[in-house]
Amino acid sequence: MNQDGFASPDKLTNGVLVVKDILELSNLTPVQESLKAEGLRSCVCIPLKSRNSLLGSLNLWSNRPGGFSDAQIAIAQEVTDSLAIAIQQARLRQTVQSYAQELEHRVAQRTAELLKVNQQLRKEIEQRQEIEAQLYHEKEVAQVTLNSIGDAVITTDLNGIIQSLNPQAEILTGWRQSEAQGQPLKLVLQLFNAVTGDPVENFLSASITSRLSAFSHHTLIRNRDAEEFIVEPSVAFIRMSNAEIIGMVVICRDVTENRKLAAQLCWEASHDPLTNLINRREFKRRLSELMEEKSTTESEHSLCYLDLDQFKIVNDTCGHAAGDELLRQITTLLQSQIRKTDLLARLGGDEFALLLYECPLKQARQVAEDLRQVVQDFRFVWQDKTFSIGVSIGLVKLDPVVTSLADVMSAADSAMYAAKDAGRNRIHVYQANDQELAQRQGDMQWVSRLVKALEEDRFCLYSQAIAPAQPDSGKPDHYEILIRITDENGIIIPPGMFIPAAERYNLMPKIDRWVIRNLFSYLSSNLKHSSSGTKTSADDLLSPYPKPVGESSIYTVNLSGASFNDEQFLSFLQEQFAQYQIPPQMICFEVTETFAISNLNKAIQFIHALKQLGCSFALDDFGSGMSSLTYLKNLPVDYVKIDGYFVKNILEDPVNAAMIEAINKLTHAIGLQTIAEFVENEQILHKLQELGVDYVQGYGIAKPSPLGGNLINMSIAKQKPKPSRQVQAG
Repeated sequence: MNQDGFASPDKLTNGVLVVKDILELSNLTPVQESLKAEGLRSCVCIPLKSRNSLLGSLNLWSNRPGGFSDAQIAIAQEVTDSLAIAIQQARLRQTVQSYAQELEHRVAQRTAELLKVNQQLRKEIEQRQEIEAQLYHEKEVAQVTLNSIGDAVITTDLNGIIQSLNPQAEILTGWRQSEAQGQPLKLVLQLFNAVTGDPVENFLSASITSRLSAFSHHTLIRNRDAEEFIVEPSVAFIRMSNAEIIGMVVICRDVTENRKLAAQLCWEASHDPLTNLINRREFKRRLSELMEEKSTTESEHSLCYLDLDQFKIVNDTCGHAAGDELLRQITTLLQSQIRKTDLLARLGGDEFALLLYECPLKQARQVAEDLRQVVQDFRFVWQDKTFSIGVSIGLVKLDPVVTSLADVMSAADSAMYAAKDAGRNRIHVYQANDQELAQRQGDMQWVSRLVKALEEDRFCLYSQAIAPAQPDSGKPDHYEILIRITDENGIIIPPGMFIPAAERYNLMPKIDRWVIRNLFSYLSSNLKHSSSGTKTSADDLLSPYPKPVGESSIYTVNLSGASFNDEQFLSFLQEQFAQYQIPPQMICFEVTETFAISNLNKAIQFIHALKQLGCSFALDDFGSGMSSLTYLKNLPVDYVKIDGYFVKNILEDPVNAAMIEAINKLTHAIGLQTIAEFVENEQILHKLQELGVDYVQGYGIAKPSPLGGNLINMSIAKQKPKPSRQVQAG
């Protein structure tokens, strides 16, 4: 209660209000009225002060008037002072507590913020550490990669000052990284043009200025030890994120070994490894270039083809090692006789070509003669054997008349073979009107036609009957297998047109194989037809082309000398017999007397091998040389075909008749049978029958016809001798 609650306080001491009797107050307020009603008569109001600040008051009431003595008031005042102090302290504590709580809140808030910041900082530190570790790993990987790669890598700043070298760069430059760092690039990396030898100047500044990224592939590095490496250099720029160039990376790939290998492969592709001369391919390339140049110049050049005459004898007698050594020695010999500007090549085997630059034909003829003479005088010694060697040379003048490379090569080849045909060890000069060379070139043209005919399967088989000469002899029927070509227009070409070319250019083995393969296929299919029991139709009986296929018939196949010399040919025959199931006794192989006698040992071995299979053998064109009678008993043949030269003149020339009789008796004496060729009419047939010849063959017996249709007049062979008349081979 404050002082205003009383109408007139009667005493206030030191700010203390003392009311001795409420009833003595006038104009009681409602509060005073309520106190009076409670029976309260006196009060003491002591203010609660703290540092001149009124905190409140301590009111003491009594139900008696003057209920408080001064001593009591003094005590109350002390209590009030203590209470004020306590209140003040309480308030202070409350304020301190509030401040403490606020501080704690703020500290907690700040601590949370600091923890959050600390966590973020720790996360950032961890991320930074992870990035640094990753960067370190990448740097290590990059460094290991740089150290491992085979390319030289050099980094520089923008001024060309070296910052780093990898180990390969140390090898190529001869500088260690510690020595090269801080040095100008042009001092450490010295580049030269590999072709001219000129130094590559200011290549780094040129790269910066013109933004070059690569140099000539003909570049080499010369290091501190004077070693040279062929390199493929390139420059890459080190850029900032804003594309600013701050340095360069120079990369040099060492291609020394690759270039050496490429050069070696290039050399091997253009040179003969045995003689180190250029080969046919490179020779043709250079000759072609010369011919193109010649069209714009007046220079005269000449071409020689050379073929060794006795090379095969050396090779066959002493082996391939001797043949190789002979070629090397001949190469050295030829090189010693020509100018350094001339071009000598080995075309293959024992054939060489010589291109004489700016050498007219007359002078070239003398060069060729000198070469021929020096080879003739040369003696090749191998172990205990000594050989004389000759050379046949074809000479061609390169002039506007011969315009193509193929024509030049063909002319030189033909001239060389003409020299061989003329007796070997001589020179033949090509002339455009040379009939012999024209014939040879015609043969060469046949080569491509024959190859194409083989590819397109345009060969066809014919057969000609070989009939028993004596009537009712019981001998089996024979048929000689012949070959023709059907040209692009369907015209049949006889063998005399293409066999010489096939023999000269070694196509006979392929043709022989074609004949055997197709004959065996025909016989196999017809033998199966015969064994199936198929009845012969009326058309077959009336046909002028009967098909006498049976195991009792014998089919004669001509073999070339080239097939005799083919080491794989016997295996081929064995495969064909097995594949087509042909009884070997149905097949008789035929070889000329000339080849058999000139290759006696080879012929004997080959014939023995075929007879072991079950085949028979015939010696063709027998009698052309009487010396062959000496060798006949050593050749394991079954039939002797008497040369048609004696047969066709048997009626006019008694000597020929005597020759045939002698051959027939001799062959019978050693157990062989005879076949007479060129039987053109009945009179010749009857004469042969009188002489006792076993078989006859010729247009008077049967003309050659497509295999499976033989136009045979077999009745002639079964008739007794009659007056002479010409037989029409219809």
